[in-house]
Amino acid sequence: MALVKYNNNSISAVTAAASIPSGSLILIKTLTASSSATLSFVHGTDGVVLDSTYPIYKFEFININPSTDEVYFTFQTSVNTGSSYGVALTSTYFHAYHGEGDGGGTLAYDDTMDQANGTGEQRLLYALGNASDESASGTLQLFNPSSTTFVKHYMSNCNWYHYNNFSFNARTAGYFNTTSAIDAIRFSISSGNFDGTIKLYGIKDS
Repeated sequence: MALVKYNNNSISAVTAAASIPSGSLILIKTLTASSSATLSFVHGTDGVVLDSTYPIYKFEFININPSTDEVYFTFQTSVNTGSSYGVALTSTYFHAYHGEGDGGGTLAYDDTMDQANGTGEQRLLYALGNASDESASGTLQLFNPSSTTFVKHYMSNCNWYHYNNFSFNARTAGYFNTTSAIDAIRFSISSGNFDGTIKLYGIKDS
């Protein structure tokens, strides 16, 4: 059997693995929702950068809590610095859940949450409650939004606490079917307002 090696050393000789190279995460902007209908990141506004400065942009959602019960958390993009939203996209959507009582454990594709060249709001999660201890957190990554050659890919991973004591996780991915530069993104709730924090980071090439 071949001896497994790391950096040309046998595993027994390795005492500390070198860190895996990765891009640098640069905080660009933090927005805080307080009974807000939307939160928007628009390139060139209030220090927001959403252009060729970074090849990847990452949004972090922290404790998103709606005023209305059982709502969707959604987003849309713009190619005209927020004058209008609704860039066509095609997406996939999977979710899983598991309860404190060991119930659930289900993983499923949800065709009510995906889009096929649609212009509506892309749902990142569903059935988010408005109780004081219910909230959602997660991330969204947008790749090369300034490209005028390729479509724009995105991936999202969100987790939220459901009032029935379930942990829900949803993953959606897709692409915006445009070769125009995306320069704004808007997050919202399907009904009512919400509280919470969204951070925008740029990821530099390593």
